[in-house]
Amino acid sequence: MPLSITVDPDAPVAPYEQVRAQIAEQARGGALPVGHRLPTVRGLAGELGLAANTVAKAYRALEADGVIETRGRHGSFIAAGGDTAAREAAAAARSYAQRARRLGLDRAAALAAAEEAVAAEYDRRD
Repeated sequence: MPLSITVDPDAPVAPYEQVRAQIAEQARGGALPVGHRLPTVRGLAGELGLAANTVAKAYRALEADGVIETRGRHGSFIAAGGDTAAREAAAAARSYAQRARRLGLDRAAALAAAEEAVAAEYDRRD
């Protein structure tokens, strides 16, 4: 399965974020199955006409998100932790709920603040 990535240099989104988002989308959608070996940083950078540091930044972000895992000299692979994002989101939500309660917000106010934050994040144009 070939990795399909296009980078638009005129897009308002940084190239590393375009790479990160496309790999994450393909991994979550099943186009890149668990265990699929990704190209090397230098290889993908050369293929896309990007600096190696740009691709390395995307790979680091993907690893931090649990989408890929790097196995040293063996390379980078699509990670098996399919529920990693859901677990991390649940943990962040619990932490937020605890903090909002300590601050004295009632349930409706806490939910409204969370809704506003989610809407702002998902509606913003990077």
